[in-house]
Amino acid sequence: MQLPHSAPRASMGGTTPYKHRAHAGRQLARALRAITPGPDALVLALPRGGVPVAFAVASELKLPLDIMVVRKVGMPGHEEYAIGAIGSDGVRVLQRDIINDRQIPPERLDALCAAALHELHRRERLYRGQRPPPQLAGRTVILVDDGIATGSSMRAACEVARAGHPARLILAAPVGAPDTCAALAREADALVCPLQPPRFRAVGQWYQRFDQTSDEEVARLLEQAWRHQDQGQAA
Repeated sequence: MQLPHSAPRASMGGTTPYKHRAHAGRQLARALRAITPGPDALVLALPRGGVPVAFAVASELKLPLDIMVVRKVGMPGHEEYAIGAIGSDGVRVLQRDIINDRQIPPERLDALCAAALHELHRRERLYRGQRPPPQLAGRTVILVDDGIATGSSMRAACEVARAGHPARLILAAPVGAPDTCAALAREADALVCPLQPPRFRAVGQWYQRFDQTSDEEVARLLEQAWRHQDQGQAA
């Protein structure tokens, strides 16, 4: 189910809809309130860019935050353009039409996926450390990224999350390509994406500031969120 929301359709008056990821997360939280995620809900961020957005969402909705580590497989020579994504437990989502069109040989594709898996494991160790992954069974899970372009990362995250048997799976991002959002909406219980501009080219064009999110920022936000959650549980 894809939920419609009113939002700017394009850059207007020389400005862009979102100042930065935290601002986008606050706007996304407003849209998510309409579907009443419930007190058992869990916000799962897709590192790295999804973490500042999800941190704002979790803070606004007063929900716990954790991470869903997936890794984009980039086009050779154009690494920012996803031809697929991988997740834990062997999940691999590939854009076969693009791979075939660009004639990427199987051995090259395997090497790209192996490199992505190595980076995925590095991020899991760096961000999570010894902290166990959250239990998803029977909960409402909200997967959050900073935007949806090809949808590979979100689709991989969706597959990993489904294996945890959540009661409800919601995909959420501040901005996304309309066709991709329509396809992803069929793979979840709901998709919330306030801005789906018809002239979508890249996620970053809808942010005034879209710097690369660093490992340090991710670790800092997660540590802050987890410390607050642990204190709440202790109390």
